[in-house]
Formats: sequence, C-alpha cells, structure tokens
Amino acid sequence: MELNFSPKFAQKIFEGGGTYYSWSSTEYELLKEAKVGGGRLVLQPRGFAFPHYADSNKIGYVLQGSGGVVGMVYPKASQEVVLTLKAGDIIPVSSGVVSWWYNNGDSELVIVFLGETSKAYVLGEFTYFFLAGTLGILGGFSTAFNSGAYNLNTEEAENLAKRQTGVLIIKLAEGQKMPQPSKNSTDKMKKFPSLEK
Repeated sequence: MELNFSPKFAQKIFEGGGTYYSWSSTEYELLKEAKVGGGRLVLQPRGFAFPHYADSNKIGYVLQGSGGVVGMVYPKASQEVVLTLKAGDIIPVSSGVVSWWYNNGDSELVIVFLGETSKAYVLGEFTYFFLAGTLGILGGFSTAFNSGAYNLNTEEAENLAKRQTGVLIIKLAEGQKMPQPSKNSTDKMKKFPSLEK
C-alpha cells in the first residue's frame, strides 16, 4: 500500500466557546496504518469542554495559553483530580477517564492530543462519549429516571440533562464558579498512571 505523506488539515468537528479539530483516518491513511489518532482543542477565554471520555489512551500537550484547568475522574476513584494547565504541560488521559477542560485565562488555550487507537472503535481516530450537552448520555434518560438515580428533584434533574444546549464546547458566563486545583491533585493523579492491565 502506498501511503500519502502530504500535509493534511484537521477537520472542524465541534464549535462553541472554542473549537475541536480532528485528523480523519479516512483522509489520512497513515493514521489508520499506524493506529494513531490526533485532535486539537482550542478554547476561547471561558470556553468549557463538557465532561466526556474517549475510547483511546492519549496524551494532551498544551501548545499555547495559561490559566487552563482540567478535571479528570478515573474509574474506581472517589475524587476528581483538578489540575492547572499552561503552555508546555503534558497531560496523560487514559481510555475511559472522564475529563472536562476549561480556559480560565485571557487568551486562547490550545491543546493537541495524540494517542494510540489499536482498541478504538475506528482505527486512527478518537471516539468520544459525552455525559452532558445535547449529545450527552443523561439526555437519553427520562427526567423521572435521572431524578431517582441522582436523588434530585424534578427541576434539578431536568437542568442536569436538558439545560446545556452545546454539543461539546460552550462559553460559560462570567463569574461562573469552577472546581479549583488542590495542592495534592498531582499526587492523586500518580495513583492512576494507567488503566491498562
């Protein structure tokens, strides 16, 4: 098979309070052959990427920005890990780890993701699963179910599943409170270096 090594631009997948771009394995066969996926997250100030997880292990490299924040919940963990981000940081995100990303700075936050996709749904691409927003899994359940499952009243359950209108990325209102990193967040993350057995 002859591989095409010509440069390819990433496709715009989601927009809102920023943009998510992905390189497609159908357009760039080398990704499929190498079983490598790639994406780029660009968050505007106050841009927020909803909680989601992917089917592949990946590494995020912060190309630009400061004041970024990432929250991650590892399977079987009792607490969320919240970290600050700045240009030059490298963040490992294992398959199945729920993460959200927020730009608390005053300029664009740009993160490039590269990862191994041998166990992915589509070789050479990351498949994302959303918990919130219009494509979120919670929106697939009735208000009564979410109310009972999360011990919420009807209004709270409705807000949880249906209030967000963005797909992956939105811009939060000024003054919106977000979880803050704690001094031992990095230590908590070290307890979950890999989810592979």
